[in-house]
Amino acid sequence: MQKWLATGGSGLPGPDRVVSPESPGRVLLAVASRAVRGLDCADLGYHPLLSRFRGAPEAVRRSALARAAIRAALPAEQAGAVDAEQVARWMVGHYPPRRYPGLVLGSPHGAAVHLATAMGVPWLPAGFDVAVQWPGGGVDRPAAALGHGRRIADRLLRANPGVRVRQVHDPAGRGVLAGSTVSLVVRWHRLPGAYREFLGGRLAPGAPVLLLRDVRTWPVLDSGDGHGFQLGAPGSGLEPADFRPGSELLGQVLRGAGGDGASWDAPDGGRAEYAEQGVEPGFEASLLDGVRAVGSPLHRVLFPGPDALSAAAADVYRGWLRAAGKSGDRCVVECGRLIDPWQVVRAGLVPYWCENATERSVTGAEWWLAGSTPFSSLDVLPEPPGVRSPALAGLPQWLAVASFGRRRRAVDRVAARGYPVASVATRHATEVLRGQPYDLPPPAPLRVGDALAGLRASGTPQGLLVC
Repeated sequence: MQKWLATGGSGLPGPDRVVSPESPGRVLLAVASRAVRGLDCADLGYHPLLSRFRGAPEAVRRSALARAAIRAALPAEQAGAVDAEQVARWMVGHYPPRRYPGLVLGSPHGAAVHLATAMGVPWLPAGFDVAVQWPGGGVDRPAAALGHGRRIADRLLRANPGVRVRQVHDPAGRGVLAGSTVSLVVRWHRLPGAYREFLGGRLAPGAPVLLLRDVRTWPVLDSGDGHGFQLGAPGSGLEPADFRPGSELLGQVLRGAGGDGASWDAPDGGRAEYAEQGVEPGFEASLLDGVRAVGSPLHRVLFPGPDALSAAAADVYRGWLRAAGKSGDRCVVECGRLIDPWQVVRAGLVPYWCENATERSVTGAEWWLAGSTPFSSLDVLPEPPGVRSPALAGLPQWLAVASFGRRRRAVDRVAARGYPVASVATRHATEVLRGQPYDLPPPAPLRVGDALAGLRASGTPQGLLVC
């Protein structure tokens, strides 16, 4: 079954080809499914596209990256063959067929995966990313990207009435890739059949379900037909105003991605809606119907930004470890795909996850550490983003994060070498964390009531809502 799902059968693109390997949701699904089986991430050797060819001259490197992105992306003519239900079945298939004491799902976030691991339950996303080839594209041509993306989205939506498509043109976050491919976030508007079957056949009776929703907003051009368009994204580290013509920051971004820094044919309009990592309202309503049908309770956690959930989940972990008689005195600050939840539990660490290497994201880690009881040991894993952006944190800021450790203060040298353009695979986090002392046996699984109480106590002052 897994082999068939990967290839798609009959020459059609299968989920392994459809779901972008660059997407955060795909990485988090991979690490979460390994943690449930008691495995680390030593086999995850994928190197992000933007981290490749770093020894080449910049112009040569950009050209090579564009060609690599086109090869990896889905041809536009295959968009109508994408089967969102098949993707959902592929995602569920990552987990062993047994009964689970709960389920976490929703927006892609490393802390959500850490919470799922502590509870011994799966994590599933509420959507998936697709990169589609854009012949003749350009990082400074967002209006053309909108036209190309709308035609692709129309075909995809006709074939999949249960989804909505959010297109994101973000040269700050995607660099040169934004000029050779279009990025589509496909979000389920209704609970897919595979997820509904999981609720009915793979959950223990009365097992709780947690829905975690990123409620950040961003200006969106919404055509009303299921396709929306974003210029930039909250994770870029920039503000919506920075994507307007004449912006000095935008000029720096475009020049770094191969544009001339002056051209920018941005479409007008847009209103604030939930950003691309949000959850469709229809998905939540459909999930509520699904859990009621199987007699499970649904708990919702709404977070106004990734920092709020990262901080609250880290506090929950510390309390969970201390309640089990462990010190909870050693911390690891992860970043992006540099994450290994099973190794974190094995070593008895408190995990704080940064969404990416932007200054805003790293500042969130600094604020949390400044307000926490100091840790004796602090390891920092800064993921090199592969782009040069004015919004990025510099190495001195990462060193400042490590300085909160009382005795051990370590910024990973491999990730720091060549930062911000370096090549680091997901498994590098595993290699670093394997060097931590064992703290076994692990605590008994975190109870959902304790997790919710901890999230409420720690996260409410930061705007996190538990209901």
